[in-house]
Parts: sequence; C-alpha cells; structure tokens
Amino acid sequence: MKSKQKNLFLFLTFLWIFSCKESSSSSNDSLLALIPLLGASANATLCPKSLTLPSDTFLANTVVSASANVSGFSDPSKAINGVCGAGELAGSLDVYALERTGAGATIILSWGGRTVKNVTDSIDFIVYDNSFRISGDSNTYAMDPSVIQVSLDGSKYCGFNPSYTAGNINLIANWQKFGGLRPVYYNMTTNPLSNEDLFISTGGNFLLGGGDGFDLDDLDPNDPNDVNCDTTTANDIKATGFKFIKITSASNVTNHADGTNKFPWPPGSYNGSDIDGVVARDLQ
Repeated sequence: MKSKQKNLFLFLTFLWIFSCKESSSSSNDSLLALIPLLGASANATLCPKSLTLPSDTFLANTVVSASANVSGFSDPSKAINGVCGAGELAGSLDVYALERTGAGATIILSWGGRTVKNVTDSIDFIVYDNSFRISGDSNTYAMDPSVIQVSLDGSKYCGFNPSYTAGNINLIANWQKFGGLRPVYYNMTTNPLSNEDLFISTGGNFLLGGGDGFDLDDLDPNDPNDVNCDTTTANDIKATGFKFIKITSASNVTNHADGTNKFPWPPGSYNGSDIDGVVARDLQ
C-alpha cells in the first residue's frame, strides 16, 4: 500500500475497534498497538496512576445514577476517577460508556454535596469525553455528542438548548452547546494541568486541556427537553450554582428543531457518549 492508503487503513481499523468497544483483551491490545501508529501518545495503562484525585482540581466525585451496560466500559467509577485524555488523534479508554437510548443513556454526577459556582463572565465547568480528529480538517471529529443539564435540587434540571445543523455529522461547527465534541488533552499522568490551566481558552471554543466548556449564564429555561425547568429555576441556578449534572447521549434526546426525531448519531459507534470526567471552575 502507499503510505497514505496505509495510514487510512490503520485509521479505519482503529475507528472500528474503538467504536465497537470490544471487551476482549485481543481487541484492546490491537487498539493500543494502533494508537502510536496514528501519532497518539496515550498509554491507557498509565492513567490514572493514583486512586487519590488531585485536591486542587474540582472533579465531580460522586456517581448519583448510572445504569449503562456497555461491555468493557460499564464501570461508572471511570467517570469520576480522573481525566485521562489521549490527545488530538485518539480517545481515552478510561471512560464510562453510556448507551445510545433508554435509561442507560444518562449518567448523573455530583461533587459530593458541594455546589458548582457561577463565576462571572467565565466558563463554569468542563465535560470530558473522548472525541478525536479524523481528518486534516481541524473541525472534523469522531464525536459522542451529549446533552448537558444541571440541577440544584436533583429534580429540576435546566439545560443549554443545544442545536444541530444538518450536514456533515462529523463537522464540529454543526453541533452547538453539546458535550462530547472536542478532544481531551488533559491527562492526569502524561499532561497534568492545574484547575486554572484547564479553563484557559486557546481559541475557537477550544480549551488548553480540551473538553467542552459551559457557562451557567447560558442556561436556557426554554429548552424543551428540560425537566421542570422554568425561568425562576434557571435564575436560581445562575445565582446560586448547581449540585448535580446530568449527561445524556444526544441520540436519546429529541431534536425539537426537527419535529419529534432524536438528534442524529455519528455512524460506526455502537454505544452512546463516553464520559471521562467533569471539572468545575470553583466550588462552595
């Protein structure tokens, strides 16, 4: 094969293995063998190297609700044990995989009773998934879009009214206000960053540590998918902060701009969003 054809073959093989989420040791060995060939520097066995989370990084640390059962990726503790990003060209394996539909398509996390503050004129929290770039176009990614909602009391959830523009399903610009869009550069072992560093913008809605950032001031009480949210509830969260975050695979959420259909799901992925962690800017 020519070099370009060989690289394409390796990439497609990698994408197929990763998307299927096979649990066998042979599949994982194949995946780890392909990562360096694709230019990634991740080593899934190194992160996290400690059971103790860094005290100066405000990671969600409690699983409130999780019921997905994706073979090989069904341990919900992977969503709170630290962030293990694999960079621009690969996705982390240290994740909890949601299902595409049903109750297993959602996970709820918290900070153990603490409240995520609304910091003035700033991104307030970051959701980490395992998206990675799939072509020379910096805006084209293998994504796991997720709908993000937050709550102060655990019953009234408000979101950001995400929207999808029909077209190239892998074009990041076609997805607005979702999690699971951008690669994760933050890795607690190989690329440790401070909590402050994680919120540094590098332009184009990208952050130094990667992931997708959300500002509580952007909460939209008119989001038709929200549960018991109204203007008063949204304003309370903006003023007080939130304690709970709900992350749902976009394939399980109605795209009201397209009638009653669910948001589309990128082809080749047999499960829903893959959760690596959530970091808050500040807690109280």
